[in-house]
Amino acid sequence: MRIDKYLSNAGLASRSEIKRFFKDKRVTVNDQLIRQGKIQIDPNIDIIKVDNKVIQYKPYYYFVLNKPKGYVSANEDDKYPTVMEFFSNLHIKDLTHVGRLDKDTTGVLLITNDGKLGHFLISPKSNVKKIYSLTVDKDLDDLLIKQFKDGITLENKEKCKPAKLTIINKRKATLELTEGKYHQVKRMMRSVGYEVIALNRDLFAFLTIKNLKPGKYYELNEEEINKLREYMR
Repeated sequence: MRIDKYLSNAGLASRSEIKRFFKDKRVTVNDQLIRQGKIQIDPNIDIIKVDNKVIQYKPYYYFVLNKPKGYVSANEDDKYPTVMEFFSNLHIKDLTHVGRLDKDTTGVLLITNDGKLGHFLISPKSNVKKIYSLTVDKDLDDLLIKQFKDGITLENKEKCKPAKLTIINKRKATLELTEGKYHQVKRMMRSVGYEVIALNRDLFAFLTIKNLKPGKYYELNEEEINKLREYMR
């Protein structure tokens, strides 16, 4: 593999910036200074450094973002800022969001370039658990708990799987479900006469935002990655 491609795949910088690494004498292979990006390397044998720091290439990256309000789940958008703007400095190829949260919905959003895993996690057969905290426009009725347990029917007559609604107070609740239909939480609540005025995803699979502030993210560790991959087995 060419060393410039290796550094690019490692998400170190843009291709144009990486070219300057060689001109500025910042790159070594096995402690030998490298001045050309076309030099061939073997990542399994050679030790590649930039600014004397070992660079290890990973094919896949996994992050959890605490999505803030006002950002759309998209790679590009002409009208609104996107969640991918938080990762623009990483220069990781094919990095994207897994599923979508509405512009005004906050909370856990998985970001990865592992397309196979990402597609599986949002497929109906994955049965990935999701928990949302929601606030509605009027007082909640205890009868809703059984309605959600039996399965809500949406406005288009589509039946949802059973879900667990837990009423916290008059206008706040949590909702646990294993589906990922378009605008599902808002549509489910609307079908029983309520409008959602605030929505946060607290959990996706087993992932939470931990102590992240809105707009911040953390990278998954090996144990968390392996646990996610278990959904595909």
